[in-house]
Amino acid sequence: MNAVTDLLREDLQGFAGYSSARSEALDGEIWLNANESAWPNPADGDGTCRRYPDPQPADLRGMLAALYAVQAEQLLIGRGSDEAIDLLVRATCVPGRDGVVVTSPVFGMYAVSARLQGAPLIDVPLLDDPQAGLVPDFEAIGDVAAVRGAKLVFLCSPSNPGGGAIALGDIAALARRLAGRALVVVDEAYAEFGEAPSATTLLDALPNLVVLRTLSKAHALAAARIGVAIADPGLIAALRRCQAPYPVPSPCAALAVAGLSPEARVATAQRVGNVRRERVRLRQSLHALAGVLRVYPSQANFLLVRFRDAEAAFRALLAAGIVVRDQRAARGLGDALRITIGTPEQNDRVLAVLSALEPATARIAAHGRGAA
Repeated sequence: MNAVTDLLREDLQGFAGYSSARSEALDGEIWLNANESAWPNPADGDGTCRRYPDPQPADLRGMLAALYAVQAEQLLIGRGSDEAIDLLVRATCVPGRDGVVVTSPVFGMYAVSARLQGAPLIDVPLLDDPQAGLVPDFEAIGDVAAVRGAKLVFLCSPSNPGGGAIALGDIAALARRLAGRALVVVDEAYAEFGEAPSATTLLDALPNLVVLRTLSKAHALAAARIGVAIADPGLIAALRRCQAPYPVPSPCAALAVAGLSPEARVATAQRVGNVRRERVRLRQSLHALAGVLRVYPSQANFLLVRFRDAEAAFRALLAAGIVVRDQRAARGLGDALRITIGTPEQNDRVLAVLSALEPATARIAAHGRGAA
């Protein structure tokens, strides 16, 4: 294999996809080629929603390319990162044959997409390092991917729910090892909250690398559902042919363009700074509680926390109107909750609720020490 597109399913390597009415570069005054309504809906103020949207809005694509310091042809816009994950699995994995490597505990959509495609799921659990937290076992990932015929390896950096970032050297080494065999996909949904350089800086040298980014987190546009896959232009073109005809609704594209204006970017930087400061404060405060066993280091906008009594902590927070993510069903996290970094006031409420549990927790801890 000498081209990354050789990693596509054999039956899709010559696939042309669907040619929509917006696919052709046509210009005209009266548009009667897409069976759209000639009259707008009264709820549509400017009447633009009666027209099908640009499949890959040029202005938004240009802004996203500039934001991530890549070329426009390296970038595919979709409905959040979820669509890119699904497209990658469907475009590369022959059901029942080509495997998908994940590193649990991790974002569940990788496994869901593999299941829906009938692709064998290969789990290489994260290692729990006392200092670094949850980290990938790169040697094992490389071995199992090669032996079991994986077409995709999903890495999450910063990881969800662990919060740890992956060194670029480790990503590059894995991608080189699997060149011609598998795509290495680095999900950077939380990258803005960390300090590590993006894996996009590796793309020119590693054509089997794919990077996922989103406007849902740091840019506070989760409901707009704007995510991107960034990769080799040939692979991006192939994914586009597998994508639904009109993946980016016009109102969402317009909101994203406005959300990436210079003024909005300043506000984003301020929000990210607030999250980083509160992350440090909340981690230190949680670490001081007797009921907390461990707070994992995080480069994301959340903290993974192990509790002596996770059920009591979860229920107490819920009773106070605070909803956190219960991680106890995830591999190796039977005592853990994931807490998103909120405003200072919201974080204070979290700490107040958990602090109120301290007398009972302290008695449990003391009883355990006495029994030992």
